[in-house]
Amino acid sequence: MAISLSKGQKVDLTKGRPGLSKLTVGLGWDTNKYDGGAEFDLDASAFLLAANGKIRNDSDFVFYNQPKHPSGSVYSTGDNRTGEGEGDDEQIKVDLQKIPADVTKIAFTVTIHEAQERGQNFGQVSNAFIRIIDDVTNAEIMRYDLGEDFSIETAVVIAEIYRNGEEWKFNAIGSGFKGGLAALGANFGVQV
Repeated sequence: MAISLSKGQKVDLTKGRPGLSKLTVGLGWDTNKYDGGAEFDLDASAFLLAANGKIRNDSDFVFYNQPKHPSGSVYSTGDNRTGEGEGDDEQIKVDLQKIPADVTKIAFTVTIHEAQERGQNFGQVSNAFIRIIDDVTNAEIMRYDLGEDFSIETAVVIAEIYRNGEEWKFNAIGSGFKGGLAALGANFGVQV
């Protein structure tokens, strides 16, 4: 049975799960009805971070225009431009054994594409979640359902996995940013 998490909660990911290395990080959301006229296009991204909380170089930023990390440790399965349907809207695959040794954390984020131009924000998004699935057993290990605490934000750091000695842990973040992908990227050291 999957663990359901609250904002700020940290739990062991690999401790007690010997051999766990290949994960699917599923992200999903719904958009509320509004009369803005433009479609919502939300995008999942991953930032592979060094101990200083920044990427080592721009290849540590995995997103729709750069869907695979050079190490093969993290890749996006594709850009869903509508978010229609049940289940995961986008997925990011992670192989813990291939993550470079000097990467201590991976932050998983969602941004609204062209949010400012379209007059959109996370106040118009509901039922957002992140879940971790064991690729070998296809079992959902943990899930974090974000509350609807957002209004003007156009980007959200949903969660992160991080090294703790030889183990990996999961941290439910739920922190919003105004300024979309550019502001989020700058926070993690991406040269925008």
